[in-house]
Amino acid sequence: MTPDEILEVIARHEEWLKRKPGGARADLSGMNLAGFQLARANLQSARLSGANLAKSILSNADLSYADLFCANLDGAELKDANLLRAELRGASIREANLAGANMKEADLRGGALISDNPGGESMQIRSNLMQSNLDEIEMEHANLSGTNLTRSSMVGANMEKTLMCGANLTGVVLEGANLVGADLSGANLTDALIVGAKLTGANLSGATLKNTSLRGTDLQGASLDNVDLSKADLTGAQLISGAGDRSRTVRQIVAEHELWVREQGRGGNRAQLAKVDLSNVDFSDANLAGADLREAILEGAILRRTGLVMADLTGTTLRNADLRDADLSGVNLTGADLSGAKLNGATVTAVEIRERSGQATGRLWPANLTGASLRGSDLTGARLDGAKLQDADFSGARLQGTVLTGADHEGALIDPEQLAKAILTNRSGAKG
Repeated sequence: MTPDEILEVIARHEEWLKRKPGGARADLSGMNLAGFQLARANLQSARLSGANLAKSILSNADLSYADLFCANLDGAELKDANLLRAELRGASIREANLAGANMKEADLRGGALISDNPGGESMQIRSNLMQSNLDEIEMEHANLSGTNLTRSSMVGANMEKTLMCGANLTGVVLEGANLVGADLSGANLTDALIVGAKLTGANLSGATLKNTSLRGTDLQGASLDNVDLSKADLTGAQLISGAGDRSRTVRQIVAEHELWVREQGRGGNRAQLAKVDLSNVDFSDANLAGADLREAILEGAILRRTGLVMADLTGTTLRNADLRDADLSGVNLTGADLSGAKLNGATVTAVEIRERSGQATGRLWPANLTGASLRGSDLTGARLDGAKLQDADFSGARLQGTVLTGADHEGALIDPEQLAKAILTNRSGAKG
């Protein structure tokens, strides 16, 4: 068809939309419209299945309810286009510009092409939006299950309750995106940048989060079943409610970690909570042995009877935390802030290193509090025998009955009056 004939089809389509005599629904299925200038065209409910619209100009065009099944929109200009409820199954939209477009409730699942040959097999085609610009796009309730969105930009995108089960989101940029209630189960988010996004109540079960950045992201109530967070960046991510209750997300992480401990690494996943804000969370009686909590914020957290054997809490903030009767054997608290913490009855001793089989090696791994601040903390009845306490600050700390036998407290700042109340055999090196 010539450009003039195309324009005539569109003109008659607009008459059809207005229900005027002589109007006819546009059927451009399979047509070659590559590079056509169709900006602001009204193609609502038009038939465009299999059409070649590569590099066409469709900015501000109305394609709502249009049938674009298996259409080619590679490199198309679709800025601010209306694709509400559009049929886009199997469509190829690679390197297209969809900034500001409306794709609410659009269907971008894979499509099946039926063979004309009797008995021929159908061919499954995945929708492809690879390397496209989807910044500020509206995609609430859209279905992108299985869609390829590799290296696409989706800054500020609104994808609330969008279905993206099994989607390929490798390398996508979702800074500031709204993914509240979205279903990302089984999705591949390798190398994705999801900074400052909202994932409240999202389903990430079974998703791949290798080298994924979730810095400052809101994950309250998100489902993380069978998710390995060991290589994800959760710096500043919000996993808990403002009240500090242990949310479903945190419970899942703890449950996965406890399984990891029980199965000695053969099952579950190690808790990777470095730099995460867990202020006021109640971890009482949880087993977080070997957990990664480096530089985490646990201010006011409740860790009563919590197992933290050989956990890494380097640089962690534990101000005013409740660690009464906690097991911190072999823990690394280098440079941690435990000011005002309650450590009554806590065990902060060396742990015996064992083989996977459980056989003893005869070696001990001491708890390390080098350079830690314990100003004003309560260590009444705590055991720190054999611990590394070099350069730690115990100013104002209570040491009534605290066991410091064999502890190395060279350069530590300890009140002599309190030190006299502790149980120890060597006071050398302690400062008054």
